[in-house]
Amino acid sequence: MCKYAQLGEDIMNWDDLRLFLAVARTGSISGAARQLDVQHSTVSRRMRQLEEKLAVRLIERKKSGYELTQAGENIKEAASRIEREVLGVDGAILGKDATLTGPLRVTAINNMATSVLMPMFASFSKKHPQVELHIMVSNIDASLSQREADVAIRLTNSPTDTLIGKRIITVASAVYGSREYLEQLRQQGREPEWIGVDCCGFHKTWTKQLCGEQAHQFISDDTLLTLAALREGLGVSILPCFMGDTDPLLERYSEPDPAYNLGLWVLLHPDLKRTARVLAFRDHMANTINEKKDLFEGNRSAYLQ
Repeated sequence: MCKYAQLGEDIMNWDDLRLFLAVARTGSISGAARQLDVQHSTVSRRMRQLEEKLAVRLIERKKSGYELTQAGENIKEAASRIEREVLGVDGAILGKDATLTGPLRVTAINNMATSVLMPMFASFSKKHPQVELHIMVSNIDASLSQREADVAIRLTNSPTDTLIGKRIITVASAVYGSREYLEQLRQQGREPEWIGVDCCGFHKTWTKQLCGEQAHQFISDDTLLTLAALREGLGVSILPCFMGDTDPLLERYSEPDPAYNLGLWVLLHPDLKRTARVLAFRDHMANTINEKKDLFEGNRSAYLQ
């Protein structure tokens, strides 16, 4: 066996192999990006990292496109052999994965999992009783990339590039306060106190932009705690509209700002893209989330009719 083939088997993981083979077979970075459904910059960056790890050039750019170097050809040979072995394993378990049975581990954000998403989880579980649905509250993407979970439901505008999935809907946010507290502000003609938040980078940054250097008497590190603090009249804060608009004790202090929009993604590891229970769950969540589109996007005139 040539030294580069052996090197490929020793150092490259399956994600590296799949990406390299896509580039080798399509003859371009853009072609590989389309095949893998990732961004062009992601493929380019990871190819550079792979060449650095192997300490050898794998591709060269020609007028006709990219061509493999001799080292690249050797790695392609080894990668193709490993691919056949991996696909052989996939084929052996495909019958099991093609059935709607077995465990399904889903990680979701706490404030969504305990409220608007729970009826969607429940309806999936009732529809597919042979699937063991495990819901885990986590904001850490690594739990999915390390295969500690099968599906992640995330609020972000830049999902981790090693995962696949799609943006289901836009989630709007607005500033809220309790009805009683906001009425007092109007009567007294004064500015509101802001609840300090440390639940995520998004809300922390937005709060600082809106209230400046105002000192916080109360600080929360969880959106559900912020909701409870708003109910108690401790000030105003940003909340997703699906939380603020559905609480009878709260009202908007200001309308949703598009600058605070986030995408709601259903993400999965590439190795699970043919697993029936994962795909069934993804499709179920996409459909049921879209049924609540107005709620997520803060279109009160539509869902309060």
